[in-house]
Amino acid sequence: MTDHQVHDLTPDEVSKGIAEGRYLLVDVREPNEVAVEAYPDAVVVPLSGFDPQDIPDPGGKQVVFACRSGKRSVTASLAAQADGLAYDKHLAGGMLAWKAAGLPTRTG
Repeated sequence: MTDHQVHDLTPDEVSKGIAEGRYLLVDVREPNEVAVEAYPDAVVVPLSGFDPQDIPDPGGKQVVFACRSGKRSVTASLAAQADGLAYDKHLAGGMLAWKAAGLPTRTG
């Protein structure tokens, strides 16, 4: 069995990939966090009750995990890979990096 790897993507790479229809962003933060500030185009699958089968069919897109700082997204990616899904990408730095890059968020 090979070691699973998680590939870092920058906020700009993720934003561009979403805009081009190549990436499906999966936010693994908790609902209370998402309620405060959300990624504009993400589906939410909280890590607390994480089941990779809860991720919607990406329909040919590549799944990219995201969280607040980039830790939980790695955990989610590894869990998905352990479940046999080839979801090996995450947003490095999470929401903090996303905002630092000046990218839009949805609040409230």
